Amino acid sequence: MPVLVEKDPGVVQSLAGAVPPGSHVVDGHQRLDAWLARHSEEYVVVLGPSVDLESAVSITSSLRYTRPTTSVVLIRNDAELDTSVLKQAMQAGARDVVPASDGAAVKAAVDAAYHLWIALRGPGGATRLGRLVTVFSPKGGVGKTTTAVNLALALADGGTRQVCLVDLDLAFGDVAITLQLFPTHTIEQAIGSEDSVDQALLESLLTRHEDYLMVLAAPSLPDARDRITPRLVTRLLQALRESFEYVVVDTAPSFDEITLTALDETDECVLLSTLDVPTLKNVKVAVETMDLLRIAMEHRHLLLNRADDAVGIDHDKVEAILGMPIACDVGTSIDIAAATNAGRPIVLDHPSHPASIAFKKLAAALVHDPVAPSGPSAAAAPPPEREERRRFFGRRRGAR
Repeated sequence: MPVLVEKDPGVVQSLAGAVPPGSHVVDGHQRLDAWLARHSEEYVVVLGPSVDLESAVSITSSLRYTRPTTSVVLIRNDAELDTSVLKQAMQAGARDVVPASDGAAVKAAVDAAYHLWIALRGPGGATRLGRLVTVFSPKGGVGKTTTAVNLALALADGGTRQVCLVDLDLAFGDVAITLQLFPTHTIEQAIGSEDSVDQALLESLLTRHEDYLMVLAAPSLPDARDRITPRLVTRLLQALRESFEYVVVDTAPSFDEITLTALDETDECVLLSTLDVPTLKNVKVAVETMDLLRIAMEHRHLLLNRADDAVGIDHDKVEAILGMPIACDVGTSIDIAAATNAGRPIVLDHPSHPASIAFKKLAAALVHDPVAPSGPSAAAAPPPEREERRRFFGRRRGAR
């Protein structure tokens, strides 16, 4: 995906339609260097008008020799475009120089850089699959969406990683409203596209959150749920893994077909529970069901929400009941609800809050796990046990 170097939020916003939605934004050359050191797959660096010409020439010259397959597109304010600027940029190795006011020219330059990258590396070159993290609880009202949103933001870490948050609670998903986003497109617009999921479709579905997070929102009305097939969800999740380092999925509180589809694809599963007997009972049944279906074996993380000792059930008892260790716990706090209601989740609103520290701890645990396999074979046929899962629930997914 493109990397845009620009420190002016207004300029970033104005360029949003000219670069793919999954593009990464950094505010200077130091962050660019740090990002490129960890990401070998970037095909273009777009230098915004806030990057002075001397720095732009230096960056371009360096990339010309250290990353010859990565193009540089230089954007200048109209008043700065003259023969001298063009000559210096081209001598340094810039692929194109375009005016900031011409969004179509920026888009064309980025597209040309992508086609050049494909020609140099080949369409199958350096495929890297991101990790898919599913947030699940069989009980509603336990803070699942709040967890998914804060975990996704913690993983993004202010733009350090490319993260997409997917709302698969197709009837009553709250991810968009939690982040105070008003998406023009949701997963509903992908209905019927099972055989044509590509980068262009993904870009049209995603909504950008200002804090370096992309969101695939749930439909605005629940009636669309029955028209979204498990096969479409599988294709979308697999395509997202090719574009993002982490894909965080918020699910419905049940083992429906869509949730099972997400769990089939998942690398890591975050299970939520609270300290009340009905929820613990339901989570225990869910764990036993996941064991039976061999879902995310050895890759489950128990998050205990509203973890207050005063209710009479301590951590040791929870671990004994569920047969798994607690990865992290989040105590009851009015600050969490207040931050959510303000549209600034706790990780953003109060980074040093105990809840924020807990979500960051969980994110760190996920990051330190081994990276998902890559290459064409990684997205091949599903493991044999998936057929057992489908028969167990009485219906083959994809039968629609």
